Amino acid sequence: MSNLTVYHPFGDPSFDDLFRGFFAPVRAERSPVSIKVDVAEKDNAYVVRAEIPGVSKDDIQVSIEGNQVTIGAEVKRESEKKDGERVLHSERYVGSAFRSFTLPSELDESASTAKYENGVLELALAKKAQVAGRKLTIQ
Repeated sequence: MSNLTVYHPFGDPSFDDLFRGFFAPVRAERSPVSIKVDVAEKDNAYVVRAEIPGVSKDDIQVSIEGNQVTIGAEVKRESEKKDGERVLHSERYVGSAFRSFTLPSELDESASTAKYENGVLELALAKKAQVAGRKLTIQ
């Protein structure tokens, strides 16, 4: 026969630590934010949608080298402190974030475009035209 025990969630010491820790100052080093991307392929281009919320479009850099794409952003936060106000808890990241990935085809930088709206960066990365191979005559 098994014994049944009544569970009291408010009697659990870890429950009390949850609320006590919420208001404690955060001293841990904040890790960089990961830029999340979706990549789709069309006949002549790749479409990349990257989530970069809370960033000005002037603080975003996109570089293309061959078939490698790098997206970087400088995450800034305006610090408006009002009189008599103190921060109890802050989780928002301040610093730089980047994401780099490789695509299967070479990219044409001059024909590629970028648009940033509502926290989403949309890249239309044009594929370079494939160089047609030539046949060698055997002598």
